[in-house]
Amino acid sequence: MFWQKRKPVGNEGMGLAERVATEAEGFYRSKKMHCAEAVLLAVKNNFRPEIPDMVVEMASGFGGGSGTGCLCGAVAGGTMAIGLVLPHDARRVKKLTQELHHWFKNQYGATCCKVVLANHKGICPELTGSVAGKVAELLSEQ
Repeated sequence: MFWQKRKPVGNEGMGLAERVATEAEGFYRSKKMHCAEAVLLAVKNNFRPEIPDMVVEMASGFGGGSGTGCLCGAVAGGTMAIGLVLPHDARRVKKLTQELHHWFKNQYGATCCKVVLANHKGICPELTGSVAGKVAELLSEQ
């Protein structure tokens, strides 16, 4: 099942994946954080709110494909978020990380930031929300 963001009327009645996606996209659009930070913070807020926000600082080097255009920062942030929500469960973390990567590659053609941006100009805000929503969906199914 592929998660696709729908335009919500308001926050009430919104499903968890939609709420996480909307929050992550908003964080990105605020220009106060990049894709990896936005995905990680939105997932943390909705799955592990007791963890301090400062954990998001761990994602600071992953924006823009780790500054080199390689692995998409949103995917890196999503991978970190999965590990944050499922501590001490390496098998499930690996499985969900693989599902996230496969989903992303099917949606956007590659997990490389440079390749995605070459084929989808200006997609980062929406992509950030979509990745966060997919991570929430994967975690909710567990």
